[in-house]
Amino acid sequence: MHLPKTAALLMLTFGFVACSPEADRGQPAPEAQPEATETVSILRPDIEVPEAEPTPEPLATLMITIGFPEGGVALDGAAQAALQEALGSPQMALGGAITLRAHTDSQGEDSANLDASEERGLAVASWLIDAGVDADRITVIAMGEQNPIKPNALPDGSANEAGRAANRRVELEIALAPSAALDAKDEAEAEAEAEASIEASD
Repeated sequence: MHLPKTAALLMLTFGFVACSPEADRGQPAPEAQPEATETVSILRPDIEVPEAEPTPEPLATLMITIGFPEGGVALDGAAQAALQEALGSPQMALGGAITLRAHTDSQGEDSANLDASEERGLAVASWLIDAGVDADRITVIAMGEQNPIKPNALPDGSANEAGRAANRRVELEIALAPSAALDAKDEAEAEAEAEASIEASD
């Protein structure tokens, strides 16, 4: 049996449509999805935020104790180390006045102790001058036994050897140079004015 040409073409077309994948699913082929792109952060981990630098402490008068625990006027290793510290200090570099207050323990006569304390102060002054410090900056004050920092005797009246050793000393004070002292005063006044301004605006 021969089919008309028109019917044969219709059947052939229907067969192609029925065999296509879209026809099997009953829906058109999905569109191609764009490839995923990597999200880039706007932050820069390679850039570090600098930390705030701490505010330096204002320079103050330097106080150092030069000990003479064994008595006499000889400068032992600890005394020379303390003097080296003073020599390398910023206060020393600024050129301020140097005051040496020299002390003894209470053993002996008052007048003898006064002389002994002066000799101690002069020994420290001589060391500083030999190290290059201008002698005009140095003042020696002999205190004798009048300002102990430790008891010279124990409660039973016997000698307190540790206390006496501590009292044999020279207290070295280096004042700030006038310009440095004025700068510190100006800074303190500026801070006080700033704080007052902040409080007034609150």
